[in-house]
Amino acid sequence: MNTGIITSRYAKALLEFVDETGHGEDVCGQVLTLESALNDSDELRRLMDDPAAVTDSEKLSLLKSALGNAPMTDELERFIKLILKRGRMEYFRQMLHTFIDIYRKSRGIRTARLVSAVASVELEAKLKTLVKEKTGDDVILETKVDPSVIGGFIFIIDDYMIDASISHQLEVIRHQFVEKNRRIV
Repeated sequence: MNTGIITSRYAKALLEFVDETGHGEDVCGQVLTLESALNDSDELRRLMDDPAAVTDSEKLSLLKSALGNAPMTDELERFIKLILKRGRMEYFRQMLHTFIDIYRKSRGIRTARLVSAVASVELEAKLKTLVKEKTGDDVILETKVDPSVIGGFIFIIDDYMIDASISHQLEVIRHQFVEKNRRIV
């Protein structure tokens, strides 16, 4: 069976379950925490992916401890137990990622990235407002400061990118200069 089909079916099932119980926001927060923990720890990822490394109950305990002091929601615990029972733990990270995507889409939330030379709260607010006006969706903005941008910004949402960086403009000018000089020679 296709990995995408498996992950999307489980993620959709979890979404339907949390919609019924009304604890979607809590579960989504914990899913984000688990996804981050799995992405940050090679050892945790190895233990989750290897069926013989630890028992299913130990895997559940490790995931609970990855949440810190917060107790795992009943919905997420039942979901993880189902995945362990069905032997689908190798797809767990993709399921978490897919769940976050479809949860946000169902709530009218988009994720965007902003890369700029310096942090700018005003720019972030303007871009969030612009997206809200154009799409009606709220925006979760992931920001990154990158001095190589020199100035301006790069904004990415879905498949759309605005590159208003000075480094990009300099590259365009350099390219035009090279092309013009080739014609002269």
